[in-house]
Amino acid sequence: MNGLSLDMKGIFAASITPFDKQNKINDRVLLALMERNIHEGVTGFFIGGSSAECFLLSQEERMRIFEIAAEYKNITKLIAHVGAISTDEAIAYGLKAKKLGYEVISATAPYYYKFSPKAIVQYYYDIYENVGLPIILYNFPGNTGVEFDLQNEDMKALFRSDAIVGVKHTNLNIYQLERIKNIKKELIMYNGFDEVLVAGLAIGADGAIGSTFNFMYPHYRKIQEAFEAFKHEEARILQTKANNIMEALCRVGLISAIKYALTLQGIDAGAPRKPFFELDTTQKQYIEEILNLNLVR
Repeated sequence: MNGLSLDMKGIFAASITPFDKQNKINDRVLLALMERNIHEGVTGFFIGGSSAECFLLSQEERMRIFEIAAEYKNITKLIAHVGAISTDEAIAYGLKAKKLGYEVISATAPYYYKFSPKAIVQYYYDIYENVGLPIILYNFPGNTGVEFDLQNEDMKALFRSDAIVGVKHTNLNIYQLERIKNIKKELIMYNGFDEVLVAGLAIGADGAIGSTFNFMYPHYRKIQEAFEAFKHEEARILQTKANNIMEALCRVGLISAIKYALTLQGIDAGAPRKPFFELDTTQKQYIEEILNLNLVR
């Protein structure tokens, strides 16, 4: 398969996983959140990624998330994150997503064991060859510990191959985003850190995939619109406000804080999976204050 039948450029929400009081996936809340985000205008959804607490879910739960989100496959654009340490596990997730009608998958690099560049490259080829769907490579060195060496010939060949159609660049090294795009200009490059959206767009990102878009997509839409209208000072001011929020979220715990922000907006996302902590009263008050001061609705 060469390329995509879909135009996958744009702004995608990296969906969370809502849990109920019994710590089970809350189907109803996930669908309600997706419905709201669609109404707000998101391009689509990145399903089962880091924001979804994917590595705290069982294999069955990860596949269940794909099933729930697939209810909107004919309404919006969906990307299924299938990354795992094990190649066979990643392939199993990919085959499930394909069966459900997903047209695009994504995968983090295999982590923890410090695999060689050749092993990492082969992991992506194996997923592509066995699943048959194009892959958006999820570049997240801060969490995976895997740095893609763009001077490595095997890695350059991977980016040039049919297997990879895009990159979710969750890396503050914006220079690397441009260098990857330079390897193959057809690659769809997604800015992956919400706090540098303006910089990512400026250097050539085709869109973004972000966790905070779950509860503040209208704010980021205004950033995108200002940037595209060449209102760069307005875009910068809005980015600064977004970064004030991001700084606060990260200070108390990003996943926990996003879920609390959604709860404030009437979306009961529940508690995060342990070992994440729920926010305490002081942290909740802090988040509310920062949102009131900075969030543009």
